[in-house]
Amino acid sequence: MSSDKKPRRPRAETPKGFRDYFGAEVTERNEMLATIAEVYRAHGFDPLETSAVETVEALGKFLPDVDRPNEGVFAWLDEGGDWMALRYDMTAPLARVAAQFRNELPSPYRRYAMGPVWRNEKPGPGRFRQFYQCDADTVGAASVAADAEICGMLSDTLEAVGIPRGDYVVRVNNRKVLNGVMEVAGVLDPSDPAKFEAERGIVLRAIDKFDKFGEAGVRALMGAGRLDESGDFTKGAGLSDEQADVVMGFMSAKRDTGAATAARLRELVTGSDLGRAGVDELETIATLLDGQGYGADRIVVDPSVVRGLGYYTGPVFEAELTFEILDEKGRKRSFGSVSGGGRYDDLVRRFTGQEVPATGVSIGVDRLLSALRAKGRIGGAVQGPVVVTVMDRDRMGDYMAMASELRRAGLRAEVYLGNPKNFGNQLKYADKRNAPVAIIQGGDEAARGVVQIKDLVLGAKIAASASLEEWKDHPAQIEVSRGEMVASVLRMLGLSA
Repeated sequence: MSSDKKPRRPRAETPKGFRDYFGAEVTERNEMLATIAEVYRAHGFDPLETSAVETVEALGKFLPDVDRPNEGVFAWLDEGGDWMALRYDMTAPLARVAAQFRNELPSPYRRYAMGPVWRNEKPGPGRFRQFYQCDADTVGAASVAADAEICGMLSDTLEAVGIPRGDYVVRVNNRKVLNGVMEVAGVLDPSDPAKFEAERGIVLRAIDKFDKFGEAGVRALMGAGRLDESGDFTKGAGLSDEQADVVMGFMSAKRDTGAATAARLRELVTGSDLGRAGVDELETIATLLDGQGYGADRIVVDPSVVRGLGYYTGPVFEAELTFEILDEKGRKRSFGSVSGGGRYDDLVRRFTGQEVPATGVSIGVDRLLSALRAKGRIGGAVQGPVVVTVMDRDRMGDYMAMASELRRAGLRAEVYLGNPKNFGNQLKYADKRNAPVAIIQGGDEAARGVVQIKDLVLGAKIAASASLEEWKDHPAQIEVSRGEMVASVLRMLGLSA
């Protein structure tokens, strides 16, 4: 008796932390990306598509929420001995491109990029290891006018995809101001920037999670560390209570007006040249935006915006959706951030040794889609193709010709390619495809030169076991000459012939 075991079948399941996207979701995303691209192009940005794979060396150490350069990415050792990794954002590849093609690209170089990114992080509800980003960046412009332009363009983009004024706010801050506060607090030495670098990184990530952890959680991360509900411990920055007080004062510096906020920030950075320069830049950005009509109902100065990534060197910004949604437990909560970015003047220098000013923004497309679905602004049934049913196998060429004519008229159309023996299965298929119209032509109709056109929207849902005669008797079905088929379908769908 053979002891050989049957080969184990692979499990048909999506890998942990990933998900599959089907028809309507993909269509909605593509439509949103097209809308965003239109706004970016209107502002003079050109598309750029880079490889999904970069060397770990090119990606660098600027990974979210981690301290080691090979953590947080999906990486492998290439045959040539180089460590390769899936990109974790669109900015690091841009820095490589800007350095590699610096002699061919215009300066400043304005580009946008869209596509999936991958992060090897702990998955959770609504948190996936693969997601889409949509970025726009300007490389080679030192003026904060470039930052102001990005903020204004972000506001325009949100409104273009269906987020009206009042449902969002773009918050602007400056990393130089925070660094000035850290200098005053004694955790930044301008003469030795590497000193206290690890502590500052922890503080930045802690502040960036203020909305999630609250003041107590942020203070814990600034101090000895924080123990979360699952029992995981996160090491803190080791700041004293007095040092933490200085940083928390920065977090609460927002006032009713941008001018009052700037004045308070100037008080907090007294004695720091870097901090004072940051406040000057914030005031310039506010003036430029105000001159273009971006008022406080759209863009505001807010010290609570930090952005956790370590490569930001100046202005930082974040778009937050302010409306409330219900969470999985039915509790109201604010939707939160859907976009962020800032200035990163040091990133390209890793490749060239020379400072190259750059600023940009990244939109979390999946989160923005979720927000629109939560508000009921997208997510309705997406209309499927016209389905040409098959009555006679030997006349497949005729049916395919019908579908081709419909497509030439600008309609989506397909021929049923399953087993046509059971007509009810064809109707069931059309229902699953959300088809608005079905075309029917049996031998009798072919002999008379006519087709039956069934309006499936008005016809409601017919049981899968319905007979052909029951289907034809439905009042939402009409008979027209074969030559009038396309025009009749267009009229039925409310389109001009």
